[in-house]
Amino acid sequence: MGPRSPYPGFSSLCVGSGTCTKSSSPHANSVKRPGATGQMTALMACRQVSRCWQRWLSWPSLAPQPLQIPGVPTSRSLASTATAIHFSPATRSLFDEPLGISVQGLSPRQQVTLRASLQDEAGELFEAHARYQASEDGELDLARCPALPGGSFSGLEPMGLLWALQPRKAFWRLVKKDVQTPFLLRLEVLEGHGDDPGRLLAQAQHERAFLRDGVRRVPVRDGRIRATLFLPPGQAPFPGVINIDGLGGGLCEHRASLLANHGFATLALAYYQYEDLIQKPTKLHLEYFEEAVNYMLQHTQVKGPGIGLLGYSKGGDLSLAMAAFLKNITAVASINGPVAITVFPLCYKDKTIPALIYDENLVKVYDNNILDYSDVLDDPFKAPGNQSLIPIEKAEAHLLLIAGQDDHIINSKYYVTEACKYLQARGKENVQTLIYPGAGHCIDPPFSPFYPIGNHPVFHKRVVLGGELRAYSKAQFHAWLQIRAFFHKHLNDK
Repeated sequence: MGPRSPYPGFSSLCVGSGTCTKSSSPHANSVKRPGATGQMTALMACRQVSRCWQRWLSWPSLAPQPLQIPGVPTSRSLASTATAIHFSPATRSLFDEPLGISVQGLSPRQQVTLRASLQDEAGELFEAHARYQASEDGELDLARCPALPGGSFSGLEPMGLLWALQPRKAFWRLVKKDVQTPFLLRLEVLEGHGDDPGRLLAQAQHERAFLRDGVRRVPVRDGRIRATLFLPPGQAPFPGVINIDGLGGGLCEHRASLLANHGFATLALAYYQYEDLIQKPTKLHLEYFEEAVNYMLQHTQVKGPGIGLLGYSKGGDLSLAMAAFLKNITAVASINGPVAITVFPLCYKDKTIPALIYDENLVKVYDNNILDYSDVLDDPFKAPGNQSLIPIEKAEAHLLLIAGQDDHIINSKYYVTEACKYLQARGKENVQTLIYPGAGHCIDPPFSPFYPIGNHPVFHKRVVLGGELRAYSKAQFHAWLQIRAFFHKHLNDK
């Protein structure tokens, strides 16, 4: 089952260990798909998700230290009241870890607006703001003071200024390209509330890093393999995990780098549109992924006898196929991944699994030409012969199937629950399920900005990914803890 949820009253999680449980949360059915009568459109939802939230996490009170960055003016010098911003840790933290934020030197019960901003490597700006009132002693600690209505969020949300960040450019996703450099978070304290807050009282900045000190990033060009291996500090060997991302091509390193910070030797694996790999595949070959497994098992700093797989979206069905056909796969975590082969047929030796058929006539079209692909795929459990269905009953690995209940790219909740029933009917008890109400297709590492509408990597059209901000922020944090606990449990031999 993994660790207990850190969220007070967090009952909206469906968890099973060989069983499929049904959520009893009052919020489980509160997230509705766009297009129905009386419901907001996808675009309106994207604009309005930052309103009317409730508390989801209470961090313990932190004892922050003043921020000191060479060359950056301290917040104390910016106002006659000596208002100062404090972070904990003071100057640098990991992207997936909590950050303590407080403001000191305010007047008793003074009203202020906190504004956070972050610029990605493409120069696109992400912003969030919240309204607060200082305590009687002039201190504002986000771990104790709730945000007032009217900002990007409200309620007691110690990390709200990070997970509520939204891009100025519509439908833009925050993805770290170079994990060796941190994101720079900027925080401002402004006088008053309202649409146009008053003078600047203090400002400071903080680094959000993807690599802990001592983690090594090693480019891999071994045989056909094109990847990056992240090795933790400390005494080897380490439990090994291969991270396989979704469609879109290239090499995506942010999940792998963050996982390595927690003690895993993690291989971020590219499989098309990267360097000399195939650019426009018509099919994929499982032998390529088998070569990656063998590379990890033969590495002197990777602990055997088996490895783990972490797959997101298309990477999820590839990971399940690897577990079904290849040896030495001990644990598989799939995030919103189908249990059937999609988009590209998968070949292995003399066998080819065809891609699941989809019908573009079933696409829904919403305002601003935003599309919904949630119903276009055939049902792999009911298709004649189940030809595209991955024979997951052959997998000896432990399986963790994670689904966003509001996923509009694939019907993830259905896949997870049916896969659970499918395995139970065959006497298998190696599956655990996590279903998150209000979470869409894009479940990123903790404190990542919400991404409910984006560009489809195959159809190259703007699509609904689904989800609701507050529920998404809970899901990303909880799922990441569960994934880490799952791999620690099954990859660390006793």
